[in-house]
Amino acid sequence: MRRLLIRPGAIGDCILSLPALEHLKADYTEVWIPSPVVPLITFADTVRPLASTGIDLAGVGDLGIPAQLKATLKSFDSIVSWYGAKRSEFRETILGLGVPCDFHSALPPEGYGGHATDFFAQQVGAPGGLIPRIDIRASSPRDAIVIHPFSGGRKKNWPLGLYRELASRLQSEVEWIAGPEEELASA
Repeated sequence: MRRLLIRPGAIGDCILSLPALEHLKADYTEVWIPSPVVPLITFADTVRPLASTGIDLAGVGDLGIPAQLKATLKSFDSIVSWYGAKRSEFRETILGLGVPCDFHSALPPEGYGGHATDFFAQQVGAPGGLIPRIDIRASSPRDAIVIHPFSGGRKKNWPLGLYRELASRLQSEVEWIAGPEEELASA
């Protein structure tokens, strides 16, 4: 079976969905995911940056789905997508290809009390309590802890003061990092 997994989102959300994505591994698995996350996906046969696929053109107004994208999508036996779940025109376009496709919400609903990893696992029938794992290359050890106190949305951020309190209790040196759109004086 050839399966395509389409997962948009911020880095953290994508990492938290790794157990669900891995649960869906098939004989051949291709993953379309945001560019910064591509190196983290090691279980798939092929991984493509979402922006390079042309998927954003599917279901846009009167535009037909580009021929190459259509052929690529039709080459799969199954598509599981967290992309476009709230765009009915996108879903209709993809379902119109005749390929079985499951659409899932890219984020837990407001007020969800569980862990996001369990939410994503539940969506695809994976067991709860799974832990996201990232295979990393061997590197020279260093005695530092890196803290990135931000996420894709302010409501998801733990208060910065609590990060600073945690950092003050650590025995190791702390390195602070921030993304290009985030402000942090010590980063």
